[in-house]
Amino acid sequence: MYRFFVEPSQIKDNQICISGSDVNHIKNVLRMKLKEEILISSGEDKEYTCYIEEIGEEEILAHIMYVQEAGYELSSKIYLFQGLPKSDKMELIIQKAVELGVHQVIPVASKRAVVKLDKKKEEKKITRWQAISESAAKQSKRMYVPEITNVMSFQQAVDYAGKLDIVLFPYELADGMKKTKEIIGKIKPGQSVGIFIGPEGGFEESEVALAKEKADAQVITLGKRILRTETAGLTVLAILMYTLEE
Repeated sequence: MYRFFVEPSQIKDNQICISGSDVNHIKNVLRMKLKEEILISSGEDKEYTCYIEEIGEEEILAHIMYVQEAGYELSSKIYLFQGLPKSDKMELIIQKAVELGVHQVIPVASKRAVVKLDKKKEEKKITRWQAISESAAKQSKRMYVPEITNVMSFQQAVDYAGKLDIVLFPYELADGMKKTKEIIGKIKPGQSVGIFIGPEGGFEESEVALAKEKADAQVITLGKRILRTETAGLTVLAILMYTLEE
């Protein structure tokens, strides 16, 4: 059954009004008809099973058949601070991070990031990345579409992460898997968790020191092997999903 996302304001009584690009997708791509059933989420941990009641030019009305608590989301909100990678790696990272339960992805322009985006390029990238997030959210039965924020400087990212309960900082020069297991094992369901992942060149020592000072980041290791930037964040997310899944 196909899934769509709406804002809470689009739900009134027993009807949900679908607008925007989903109208064209339902009418002309999926070629759905009246009475066909769909799933709708409004960003809450609820799932609306509906059937298509009306198909208009600019909106589609769906009638709510029943509502259920879906429970698909992790109890903790996980924030991925991803150093800007080369080529289209960010698209893969976003797609898989959404599947693994990330709450928000924050692109970070760290010192060793080769990719530099001007304002025009950044806007196009964010639009593209947000569309990938939505597609992955639909495929993986997420209850909302994780936001891809504007690109932050490393300082901005650290300040933002300072508001979270736990900040993990995988670093290739760190050691001590026992300590890493202890840190992750102490994370409790409901706590917000930030993950900092460097670009291809990794982080500079000054960035590690800043994250520890300003965001109380905990430096961890992901093992004896060096992981690519597109692998490292997904590894941590998979570990956290296993640890925090209820």
